[in-house]
Amino acid sequence: MTDRTLVDMLTARLGADAVRTDDEALTLAANDVHVMAERPAAMIVPRDAADVVAIVAAATAQGHAVVPRGGGLSYTGGYAPPSARTVTVDMRGMNRILDIAEEDMTITVQAGVTWKQINDALKPHGLRLPFIGTFSGAGATVGGGLGHGALFFGSARYGSAAENVLGMEVVLADGIILRTGQGALAQPSKPILRSFGPDLTGLFTHDGGMFGIKTEATFRLIRTPAEQGYASFAFACIKQAADALCEIARADLAEEVYILDPSAAGAVHTDATTMAKTAMSVAREAGGALKAVKALASLAKGGTDFIPEGHFSLHLTAAGRSAPAVEADLDAAQRIAVQRGGIVVAPTIPRVARAEIFANLNGVLGPRGGRWAALNAKIAHSDAHRLIDAFDAMIAPHAEEMAACGVSHTRLVSALANHCFSFEPVFHWQDSWQPLHRIAPEPVHLAGFTEPAPNPAGRMLVDRLRQQTVELFHSLGAASNQIGRTYPFRAALSPAPEQLLLTIKQALDPRGLMNPGVLGFA
Repeated sequence: MTDRTLVDMLTARLGADAVRTDDEALTLAANDVHVMAERPAAMIVPRDAADVVAIVAAATAQGHAVVPRGGGLSYTGGYAPPSARTVTVDMRGMNRILDIAEEDMTITVQAGVTWKQINDALKPHGLRLPFIGTFSGAGATVGGGLGHGALFFGSARYGSAAENVLGMEVVLADGIILRTGQGALAQPSKPILRSFGPDLTGLFTHDGGMFGIKTEATFRLIRTPAEQGYASFAFACIKQAADALCEIARADLAEEVYILDPSAAGAVHTDATTMAKTAMSVAREAGGALKAVKALASLAKGGTDFIPEGHFSLHLTAAGRSAPAVEADLDAAQRIAVQRGGIVVAPTIPRVARAEIFANLNGVLGPRGGRWAALNAKIAHSDAHRLIDAFDAMIAPHAEEMAACGVSHTRLVSALANHCFSFEPVFHWQDSWQPLHRIAPEPVHLAGFTEPAPNPAGRMLVDRLRQQTVELFHSLGAASNQIGRTYPFRAALSPAPEQLLLTIKQALDPRGLMNPGVLGFA
């Protein structure tokens, strides 16, 4: 069957508005924040699971690959079309919140819902997700987050999205709808338990869509903590900061705790207009007039010029049922930080990050309107120094070439639950933009930049440094989230788990048409 015939078939079934073959749509589908791939035959926008069934069944029956795309904010090729004979399924049209069950403490949503949508919908109920969402939660979707390992806000205490999902609805390669968790039962049941028997839900987390397309998910909820507090510390050395982060995580003192490079923290410096908007957000989120006054006073005192030059900064958000409980956690965190060489600084960064959570997607561009591309490694706390030293040794010989090509790097370190150290090097350079760079930021923000000239030398160097970094992580036995087509997942497995996953893949997708190539499964 030709692409045109398939497009006509899907148009007849779903309507012309749901089937896009225009240049803008196909170019967007071919590119993420960093990776460029082939344009697909079409980008299809389903409204419900029945639409997804029709898309998958029609495409796979005719030998076309099927690739799910959420918010598009990947930088590891997770939805990069493997060939032109691909149908991209744009899940953003499936953006309905289906049920908020306050008595059962669950929420059920379509897979195209964003983390911001969930947060906004739950706020009037005094509820929230334990894991709140990613930095890019204004655009990042639930389906993409579950398929690629979403984490950050709330992750130091509650883990990633995958640890908090209770069940899913998934469309398989043959068009069959499969439900996991208690949804797998023949007798209708409320989706309150994930692991009744073998954990089928876990099979479809971090899979990159290679087993099927997620159409629905149910998450557990918590009551929004009554109190929040913030703390920040400056360290002359990243290892001292890492030691403090690891101990704060082990002690379960924060909902998120992270370290910024000196240059990354410097990007927080901002103008008066932005600070005024920030102040309004801080006051709004403080909860009560007295708390708002105290929060604004703290923000004014801290300002943005608060971290000593050349210092790494550690930031955390504490939360609890009472002010004394939060103060106790903040006091304990301060003792840990100071004992490891930290100095107390104004907690402007974590306060603003929570007050303006999911405010926009301006961060897809660098502070000067350039590009960035990240990688990440997940290791045990006891291996933190080893990883930091190994990365520094790897990058050092490239300093001269990086300077010549205008390439720099920063590091973001964070805690994932109380047992995992997350290390994320980010490469920055000036270069022509990808499509997402032009459409994701707010127009007023984008207007402040001129698109840089193409920098192929810088881009090639970044790609080479990324490959070396991935190889380094592999040599250290590190895990990663957002695997996509960048990390050697299948090649890194030992024989038994590789064979098990291959067997499952062949059973669910015998023709290998569900996002072929992701996670190394062609």
